[in-house]
Amino acid sequence: MSSIVEGAAPRPAVPTGTERIGFQQSMRDSLVVARRNLLRMMRIPEVVVFGLIQPIMFVVLFAYVFGGSINIPGAGLDADAYREFLMGGIFAQTVTFATAGAGAGIAEDMQKGIIDRFRSLPMARGAVLTGRTFADLAQTAVTLLVLAIVAFLVGWRVHDGVLNALAAFALLLLFGYAFTWIGALIGLSVRSPEAATSGGLVWLFPLTFISNAFVPTENMPGWLQPVAEWNPFSATVLAVRELFGNMPADYQAPDSWPMQNPELASAIFSLIVIAIFRTLAVRKYKRATG
Repeated sequence: MSSIVEGAAPRPAVPTGTERIGFQQSMRDSLVVARRNLLRMMRIPEVVVFGLIQPIMFVVLFAYVFGGSINIPGAGLDADAYREFLMGGIFAQTVTFATAGAGAGIAEDMQKGIIDRFRSLPMARGAVLTGRTFADLAQTAVTLLVLAIVAFLVGWRVHDGVLNALAAFALLLLFGYAFTWIGALIGLSVRSPEAATSGGLVWLFPLTFISNAFVPTENMPGWLQPVAEWNPFSATVLAVRELFGNMPADYQAPDSWPMQNPELASAIFSLIVIAIFRTLAVRKYKRATG
């Protein structure tokens, strides 16, 4: 596996394909694939730059266009309170949009035949997908760092300490990692990177907007509130707001279980998504390359 990256002679392929590859070897293969994808990202910096522009635009537009015009329970029409309320939603939206990049990258590798080259090596089948998701996770972490700096400049602050802030970012990265597996499945299911990008974004907009990301669920029609409250996205947004200390002191969370236990709900939802979509993606990959 590493021989492709470094240009050395490849290892001989396993003749029967029946030998079991252990967990340590699988992780080594995944890290080599991740390194290959990270090197590729660094050689095409515009991909990273354009990935940063969109969330920065969302921060500036929502903070200054909608700030002071949306009623926040416990804070009213307070522009400063809305900026802090907003950032949890922007952070969560940013990590979920990594879905499109993951799908497009895998679709491009399939289209160019790079996946076929990996097939000739004695490596874990799931390592190609796992390595890709690891690389996307690293890119997401960089994006979050830059976004946090921009948010600080527009007035966002952390009020509950460093440890809680780190826990919030950990939840965001876990949530984003879960969604890259959805992107992996989409990338394996379409025929072109363009279709993967479209397929990775079209369903994210209703997911992110039918939530508490930009407006409180209490401001939504009564029939829509339960949908928004049980949206995994809403649980993650509320969890990071609480951990950052960005909720108004008088705010009362809705009575639904995810809203009463957002940190636990976010972690559970993320792990469920990983378990389901990683299984489906690896199966799809085996059928596509079998």
